[in-house]
Amino acid sequence: MKTLFKKKCAIGNWQADTSRRRTGISFLFIVYCLLSAIMLGSCSVSKSSFTPSKKYSPEELNKDYTIFRGALEESHPGIYWYTPKNEMDNYFEWGKSQLKDSLNEEDFRKVLAYVISKINCGHTVTRSSTAFMRYRDTNVNKIFPLSLKIWSDTSLTDDTATVAANLFRKDTTLTRGVVVKKIDHRPIETIIDTLCQYISSDGHNMTHKFQSLSNRGGFGAAFTSIYGQKENYFIDYLGNDGIEKTATIASYNPRTDTANRIAISRFAKTTRAERKKQVMRATRNLRIDSLNNAAFMDLGSFGRNLKLKSFLRKSFKEMQHKGTKSLVVDVRGNGGGSVTNSTFLTKFIADKKFKVADSLYANTRNSRYKKYIEGYFFNRFFMFFVTAKKKDGKYHFGYFERHYFKPKKKDRFTGNVYILTGGNSFSATTLFTQTVKPQDNVFVVGEETGGGAYGNTAWLIPDLTLPETSIRFRLPLFRLVIDKNIPKDGRGVQPEIIAMPTTEAIRRGADYKMDKVMELIKSHQ
Repeated sequence: MKTLFKKKCAIGNWQADTSRRRTGISFLFIVYCLLSAIMLGSCSVSKSSFTPSKKYSPEELNKDYTIFRGALEESHPGIYWYTPKNEMDNYFEWGKSQLKDSLNEEDFRKVLAYVISKINCGHTVTRSSTAFMRYRDTNVNKIFPLSLKIWSDTSLTDDTATVAANLFRKDTTLTRGVVVKKIDHRPIETIIDTLCQYISSDGHNMTHKFQSLSNRGGFGAAFTSIYGQKENYFIDYLGNDGIEKTATIASYNPRTDTANRIAISRFAKTTRAERKKQVMRATRNLRIDSLNNAAFMDLGSFGRNLKLKSFLRKSFKEMQHKGTKSLVVDVRGNGGGSVTNSTFLTKFIADKKFKVADSLYANTRNSRYKKYIEGYFFNRFFMFFVTAKKKDGKYHFGYFERHYFKPKKKDRFTGNVYILTGGNSFSATTLFTQTVKPQDNVFVVGEETGGGAYGNTAWLIPDLTLPETSIRFRLPLFRLVIDKNIPKDGRGVQPEIIAMPTTEAIRRGADYKMDKVMELIKSHQ
């Protein structure tokens, strides 16, 4: 049965980012911007305590950079996983060569982001200092107004960028589905290639990088960070007649959007408990379609604070009670979280015992840079008790290397399972998908996962804070190999039924991945 559907691959259509609700303008994104603007008047004290233009001397920058490089070389278990040491050394030396003059925090972080992305580890990323983030929260700058859906169109041999949303809702030119060719006279392919140089991903996975830019605010934030913020942007686009044209669009100012201010005032009146419930409902929910005898489970995270175990127990019990024949697990927006939660879900679908990892180990249990590492004492205390040094010199977490988890006997789902994936499917989501994919009743639909199929560094990831600039970066301590028998090619879990973007699908706002799943469900009836 499963091989019949494998022949239906290469369906060239698009789903809007990660689910239907993510099309259009992000309400929560605008909420954040406008609330920050409202808070502006009451935050002058905290604002004045930080100056983003402050520059750090080459001596200060080099001190931070030495710690940055030293900690990665000492502790990162996957630093040479996809990039040979000699190449990584060249990137480190390039970064050091950029520190001959004074730099402000943003410019220094760009250097670090470029270098760290060359490790090809999606869990290793830089973050602004907490002071800079507080400043940014109370200072709403103008925003690049377009959200773009970006993907690699193999039929055109070029990267494609299409307008997914325009913050200027009355704009009748740069509407959803319009293909963008240039921004400020720069070819879109050149821009995308440049921005991707600063985005970390597992191995050689471009799907995650493209999706990161396609997420709301992703392209605009990356574009203005690298090329600078402007009052107006020149956009070259394809008109309906296929002829390339040019339009000018202004930066979007959240403070002047009256309609959204009204929406914000209503949103602000909800209680904290109500907002928490809203987040819960948006992150994990189950819908039963009695007409098609199907269940749709939307899991936006495997986070620890979502009461997922009780949700999953109730959900699978309900499906068992109603005799549901098909289950759609939507993890397109699931960036991971607790492995305990992803394993718990796997138990309800797996048809045989399984391991979380073939190997799970750390390079060291100590660090010369411990005073800069968040939660150092507790992390090392944990590692001391659960890891043991083996002949390879690594500290192995033997329990997960040896232990097999058994499928649930009660309420285990035995019907057809369709897992929707995309570039945002990451970390623990990849562990779940890779484990159950070989089953005959499981079909992975959509795009390559953002997380690596062979393995990742998703286990214990503290922040390291650099002492001079207070810039932070995530420092993974464990290397996890999911399945040593599959190729270590730096790619994500590949879908068996591919659903890629098309300009027409974007223009229609179609959730084609879900539409494709519905076709499959109906064909089984």
